[in-house]
Amino acid sequence: EQAYERIRDMIGQISRLSRGRVRYYNEPTPIFTKFNVEKQIENAFRRQVWLRSGGYICIDETEALVAIDVNTGRHKSAKDLETTIVGTNLEAAEEICRQLRLRNIGGLIVVDFIDMRGRGDQQKVTNRVRDGVKRDKAKTRILPISQLGLLEMTRQRHSESMASAVYEACPNCKGRGMVKRALSMSVEIQRKI
Repeated sequence: EQAYERIRDMIGQISRLSRGRVRYYNEPTPIFTKFNVEKQIENAFRRQVWLRSGGYICIDETEALVAIDVNTGRHKSAKDLETTIVGTNLEAAEEICRQLRLRNIGGLIVVDFIDMRGRGDQQKVTNRVRDGVKRDKAKTRILPISQLGLLEMTRQRHSESMASAVYEACPNCKGRGMVKRALSMSVEIQRKI
């Protein structure tokens, strides 16, 4: 309760309206577990992100660039394959923009969308990406989908990505894999205890 009052007073100095938004939590279930925060943080580091349609995207960060691959996954329809592909790509375009903001990914980004035959469909997907980055504070430059089916973009890097803030290069594999930083691991262990 003392911490609650201290935080309310601190926030009240900045904004009187926000002071009332601070709530006291005293339930037996840890707050991160109750509001599913740990699960959401864990999902933010997964390589594979599933889409509602059953498709998924794979995000691989390297030193030179970030490669994002779009796949249909469980979402395969033999009846109208082209519509399935375009739908998956449009959904993936929205999720990619969300992941870029969430993970604070910057630099050169190459997206390998599922191959689309029609130039109009490619333009729809490119426009969806452009619409998705409008909400982003980071400056982004997007090129049209190339003949190889790749969309290239650059996103301004404000600070290190979320992954590099939490993980460090593994001393055993010399950077070919990742392990959690000692601080991140200790915080996770403290929460579980």
